[in-house]
Amino acid sequence: MNTVIKQGPILALLMLGIGSTAPAQTRFSDPDKTASDVFWKQLYGDGGVTFFCQKPFTGKSFLLTQGYIYPMSHVRNALRCGTPSQCERESERYRHIASDLHNMIPVQNSIEMRRRNAAYAHLGESVAAEECGIRAGFQNIEPPDNIKGDVARGVFYMVQTYDLPLIGTDQVFNTWNREDPPDDRELTRNHRIKELQGNENPFISSPGIANSL
Repeated sequence: MNTVIKQGPILALLMLGIGSTAPAQTRFSDPDKTASDVFWKQLYGDGGVTFFCQKPFTGKSFLLTQGYIYPMSHVRNALRCGTPSQCERESERYRHIASDLHNMIPVQNSIEMRRRNAAYAHLGESVAAEECGIRAGFQNIEPPDNIKGDVARGVFYMVQTYDLPLIGTDQVFNTWNREDPPDDRELTRNHRIKELQGNENPFISSPGIANSL
């Protein structure tokens, strides 16, 4: 299955029933410092579970990294700002996006290496489930069922907040959002991020706003 990247984020917002983008976070603009000082030491200072595999951890280790629900490679493609170092040096917008805690997730290094450039798609049972229930196809992945809604709400947030293209289809994301509603862990994380960086993901606090897709 080919990667599907929708190039009409404004149309997507209208379909969502949202007339304008939400305020982007501007509190953090140094991705590496935000990851080390805020993401690992504050948001996950007491440990947690990895995003895709739901494996418990007590703190940052060489087996873990901060990944992104909406991969930064797709952000760089959308902004056309070049390499990671070029984007960080020349684009304040990129630095804010790369520092957004709503998009930042704890991921095992082995998983992140395989999925960081992929888009999302429904691949179905014809594609064998691999580690942690992830299905992988040509430039696409299908996450495990228990975090599909988390993925959809993270992608919707990035599209709405930063006017980025969908990295998949709205039909798939809307299905995932509906079939896997926010659980207590996701709601707690959303609230904690609001305390740390000053904004929430409205698709987590009010997931029904995506039902019009």
